[in-house]
Amino acid sequence: MPDTESIVATRHWVERVIMKYNLCPFARREVERNSIRYAVIEQTKVKAVLARLVAECEHLDSHPQTETTLCILPRGFEGFYAYLDLVELAEALLVEQGYEGRYQLASFHPDYCFDGEPMDDPSNYTNRSPLPLIHLIREASMEQALQTYQQPETIPERNVVFARRKGSAFFEDLLQRCHQPGNQTSG
Repeated sequence: MPDTESIVATRHWVERVIMKYNLCPFARREVERNSIRYAVIEQTKVKAVLARLVAECEHLDSHPQTETTLCILPRGFEGFYAYLDLVELAEALLVEQGYEGRYQLASFHPDYCFDGEPMDDPSNYTNRSPLPLIHLIREASMEQALQTYQQPETIPERNVVFARRKGSAFFEDLLQRCHQPGNQTSG
């Protein structure tokens, strides 16, 4: 999948799923400010991907106007467990590189499955994306946003209730539409 197609699918997911259905109440502001960086990581070797993640942290360090980065992994991490291994290594690398407390990771994958949940449980769609992603988040910004949001700890539970009410077929359709630039999501 060419870079532009990966970015378009991911941008559609952010705007037509995450923002539209308020899965992340902080996304709208960043979409409207155009402060989300979409970085396609073409490398498929773990070491090379980790090097790119560090480079993306460095980019955030030197570009304060960029609030967050979605690192898109179009190849090499289609398998969910290999992807989880990468995320675990990425988290350890952030600590090793001195980024702990500055950036945190959020993980999204087309086959995301919460521990202890069946694969077909609609709640998994709260973390399913059209392509494997690693989301780099500025911790200071997140802390500030959480201070202005009433009961932020209820966000995941609210999303699970919403996902289960809508059902897996609804979300599967949304994710498929993200890969089709001309289609709008419904619902």
